[in-house]
Amino acid sequence: MTDDTTHPVKELSEQECWDLLAAHEVGRLATTAGGVIDIFPITYVIDRETFVFRTGPGTKLVELTINDQVALEIDHYDESSGYSVIVHGRAEQLDSMGDIDAAAALPLTSLFPTDRPRFVRITPTSITGRRFTRQ
Repeated sequence: MTDDTTHPVKELSEQECWDLLAAHEVGRLATTAGGVIDIFPITYVIDRETFVFRTGPGTKLVELTINDQVALEIDHYDESSGYSVIVHGRAEQLDSMGDIDAAAALPLTSLFPTDRPRFVRITPTSITGRRFTRQ
């Protein structure tokens, strides 16, 4: 058994990362366009090992159109431990009525009571995570 005081950081398996991602519904989405990095809070749902979220017209959607490479991050900490999971992937706005109807049927909640008519899907290219023991 590993002593957590000697090794306070543990790499998470991909399955552990998926389990933590499934337990959350809010994350931070990082985008970049024109050398500017932006971070947005989003609510998401997992759909067949991809992530779906809603958005409205604006900076986030413009940046995803310019550069589809994104990162999604969740984390948690308390008095004794914490973790962070990062997903790198490609984002695409859903355009076909079949994709939009399927996304609209997902159990996707909203953080804010604003109009968010567009659906975006993130297809992961890598998922990594770490668990930390606080000392």
